[in-house]
Amino acid sequence: MTLKTLIVDDERPARDELTYLLRDVPDVNVIAHGRNGLEAVTLIKEHEPDLVFLDVQMPGLDGFGVIKKLFERKVRIPQIVFATAFDNYALQAFDVNAVDYILKPFDKARISKAVQRAKKMIEANTSPVERLEELVGQLSVPAARVAQPVKLLVKSQSRMFLVDADEMIYASIQDGTITIFARDFEGVSNYRTIEELQASLDTDRFWRAHRSYLVNMNHIKEVVPWFKSSYMLKMNDKRASEIPVSRAQTRRLREFLKL
Repeated sequence: MTLKTLIVDDERPARDELTYLLRDVPDVNVIAHGRNGLEAVTLIKEHEPDLVFLDVQMPGLDGFGVIKKLFERKVRIPQIVFATAFDNYALQAFDVNAVDYILKPFDKARISKAVQRAKKMIEANTSPVERLEELVGQLSVPAARVAQPVKLLVKSQSRMFLVDADEMIYASIQDGTITIFARDFEGVSNYRTIEELQASLDTDRFWRAHRSYLVNMNHIKEVVPWFKSSYMLKMNDKRASEIPVSRAQTRRLREFLKL
């Protein structure tokens, strides 16, 4: 089975990256690209794709608005893989309703898993309609803000420390191990993934600047222009660590800092 696939994202680097990563995924044929929600509705109606990678956050008509328009116009609903960042409530809703999602910046293995999941649903003739209706209904209700933990457990030199979340300057992951960097020391976190750590923190302050880095926005000391219109962040730790900003997150940095 070859899946006719549509990619919709208002950021060209994100569209290009998804297209590049999907080239190596078997049985996927990218038939068109959309730049916004209105184009998404038109392209889905025109091409009747099997699978759509749909950005959640787009100006004008966002990803959820696209789903509502498809329902209103009685257009056949394809399998939807949402692309999102930092919306913990949305991630929980996707998981509960078995609608797949990928986090920005994109991960090749996660994309492949999403495609395989979509194939199984199509082969089983499982319609996404009811799940998407329930999801959109849930997301129309504001979620209660979850209390954020005050302390993080950090292991350093055979000792375990409790660190205030505010003191975390950034975290990085390498070879499956997450290291938390504070002003005066660093240590290994008990979290298994950056996603789990991020979900436990205040998303207004802790930002996934890169696939391998989660930074505390309050501890960015300097923003340095980098090649290809990207940026490097100099952090406020004693080593003045430099954190790359991925292509997919460059626009969000500009929005955060009004660049």
